[in-house]
Amino acid sequence: MDDTRSDLAAVPGSMTPDEFHARAQAVLRSMESVIDGKRSALETALTVLLAEGHLLIEDVPGVGKTMLARAMARSVDCSVSRIQFTPDLLPADITGVSIYNQADRQFEFKPGPVFANIVIGDEINRASPKTQSALLESMEERQVTVDGRTYTLATPFIVVATQNPIEMEGTYPLPEAQRDRFMARISMGYPDAGAELEMVRSRDLVSPLDALRPVVTSHQLVAMIGTVRRVYASPAVEEYAVALAQATRRDPDLRLGASPRATLQLVRAAKARAALAGRDFVLPDDIDALVVPVFAHRVIGARRLSGGAANSSTAVADVLQRIAATTPVPLGSAAQS
Repeated sequence: MDDTRSDLAAVPGSMTPDEFHARAQAVLRSMESVIDGKRSALETALTVLLAEGHLLIEDVPGVGKTMLARAMARSVDCSVSRIQFTPDLLPADITGVSIYNQADRQFEFKPGPVFANIVIGDEINRASPKTQSALLESMEERQVTVDGRTYTLATPFIVVATQNPIEMEGTYPLPEAQRDRFMARISMGYPDAGAELEMVRSRDLVSPLDALRPVVTSHQLVAMIGTVRRVYASPAVEEYAVALAQATRRDPDLRLGASPRATLQLVRAAKARAALAGRDFVLPDDIDALVVPVFAHRVIGARRLSGGAANSSTAVADVLQRIAATTPVPLGSAAQS
């Protein structure tokens, strides 16, 4: 895999529905050869990739968070870099640094690992908030500013970050602004007995990642993203997404509701989900299926939730599911399809 590949085309094309489906299934099969029994998590990860978002994978150590990120990265022939977040990591270790060149007598910029199509941030919440903030500009604006100069990042650009629960030792909570940059958050969960037994038997001597090869080229990925961009979201569906976000800001069980950025990313993710389902239009069901992974890490629950655990993921998910179930879908022909 070429980690020095040049930037991809800024304006993606598109591909036929049959080719899109074939390529998407190839990526899913490739990831499933490494991560067994987690189809829903893999589909959400692929949805985020095709929607040009960033993915946060949160769970306890040892359940395959980094393995999922690496499996997705290896399934696509793009430039890939990995950052191991540690307490002593500095912002320049991520973005890059200007070094004085004695021969030319001028400063020369040395790009950091953020200059890649897919950036894997391992255990992102083990770094200090100052270091975490080094990703803010790159995740939102696809650019990096160092010493007053701005450098454009590769296209497409996606950060796949893993983190341990905040109650784990040696972790820093992600700031709200950082969490809001992630399109979706997923959890791996423990594998079932059968999948765990198969893992024990098959990985004794070799890692399945060693045999993984790209199944989608960089240009095919760009075309798939272009296909997703062209998926139609009716005004009624857009109104439904806005109504859900507005409801989170009024609900007494939430102290902080979803941001406008969350609404935008919910619709973008719904377009990717519709394309993966073989449709060129978004249904309210696509919105409902993604409201928890897109909203849950952005909102903050009231103190009374889950015995005072305001950020309990289960309690917040329950609130969001209730909001989705009780928010009426605006009338509209596409929404009723």
